[in-house]
Amino acid sequence: MSFDGDYEPSTWGWVREQVELYESTNGAEGNTLRDTGLPIIIITTVGHKSGKVRKVPLMRVEHDGEYAIIGSKGGAPEHPGWVHNLNADPKILLQDGPEPYETTVRIVEGDERATWYQRGIDAFPPYAEYAEKAAAAEREIPVFVSARRAD
Repeated sequence: MSFDGDYEPSTWGWVREQVELYESTNGAEGNTLRDTGLPIIIITTVGHKSGKVRKVPLMRVEHDGEYAIIGSKGGAPEHPGWVHNLNADPKILLQDGPEPYETTVRIVEGDERATWYQRGIDAFPPYAEYAEKAAAAEREIPVFVSARRAD
């Protein structure tokens, strides 16, 4: 997996700006969701159709060195685009601080998903509302868990 391809910033201005600030300061700034004060991470994927490098800020949901990657999209009826990238290739870069590192994600289900989703709610309470909105649209929010890749 190469993350050296063409980077295509998000079309969403606030996402693009947050990634730029986070990376330009090695995580010292831009490390919280807008004005909430709640910490975020940056994930880097490769577009499953475009092959372009994509970067997304997500809520920081960490437990024992692993991270939940929660595809909530605010409870929208459809998954965020990056979920399809993870399904196509689970190798990503994860940045929680100055340096990104390679990690592999796996989708979790059942009790393990429930445990990780609750950790998500504990870190970012709106996830509870997002789950309700997604369920009303007959969508279950996907939850991935990262594990640092062995060298």
